[in-house]
Amino acid sequence: MPKKNQTVKNVKKYAMLFFGSIIAAVGLEIFLVPNNIIDGGIVGLSIMASHLTGLPLSLFLVLLNLPFLYLGYVQIGKTFAISTLFSIVSLSYWVSVFHPIPGLTNDLFLAAVFGGIIVGVGVGLIIRYGGSLDGTEIVAILLDKRTSFSVGEIIMFFNLFILTSAGLVFTWDKAMYSLVAYFIAFKVIDTVIEGLDESKAVMIVSDRPDDIADALMARLGRGVTVLHGEGGYTKERKDVLYSVITRLEMAKLKSIIDEIDESAFVTINDVHEVMGGRFKKKAIH
Repeated sequence: MPKKNQTVKNVKKYAMLFFGSIIAAVGLEIFLVPNNIIDGGIVGLSIMASHLTGLPLSLFLVLLNLPFLYLGYVQIGKTFAISTLFSIVSLSYWVSVFHPIPGLTNDLFLAAVFGGIIVGVGVGLIIRYGGSLDGTEIVAILLDKRTSFSVGEIIMFFNLFILTSAGLVFTWDKAMYSLVAYFIAFKVIDTVIEGLDESKAVMIVSDRPDDIADALMARLGRGVTVLHGEGGYTKERKDVLYSVITRLEMAKLKSIIDEIDESAFVTINDVHEVMGGRFKKKAIH
């Protein structure tokens, strides 16, 4: 890859990490922290530690993440560790900047909902561009290789412990609102990482593959790959069509297939990310 292109990509990456940390800091200091509502992971532990000691939240965001940051450097890689360190330091800085600003609302439900949404957007951007704010994610990735539990299950276990602790540090009402904020942030993070325009992978087995392929390319504007297969029972040669479309194009695709071959066998799966190829489409007509 040309050095200039790599430089542009790196600038964009760190700009988005920086922007994500600003958004996350707004969610924390303008909505969650003033109402004693916590987020999950190390951020949640930092909020409780700051409340108990009276020391700045920004200090604990860095200190509590340092051991996990070193672990990530050793076990995952230098690039990930640098991106994560940059994200954590940026968040710590912006948290200190926004701390003197009073909270926008005293309504705990509104604070949990909007705080969760805003934090989710910020954290989602950071994860999407290769960083992290939560050391528990690093531990979860490493434990996943050594246990039968998934990364998501391990993170959920950590966060249930942390959110339960919030009930002891603050009140059980605050702990329940914290759970609401965490759930909302979790969903928003997924949306930001995967994108609003969800993609779907479609595989079509039909006796009229050429007609369907031509129609998808001409009327839907999508590229189609033809895979050569064979029927497991009949041993007959079968052409399997593979294409990637957006969620909004699902109805149009089904309509096209029904018009040409109602008996076609179709499978549809979620696609989390599309890279390369010719995914950009022509106009639908």
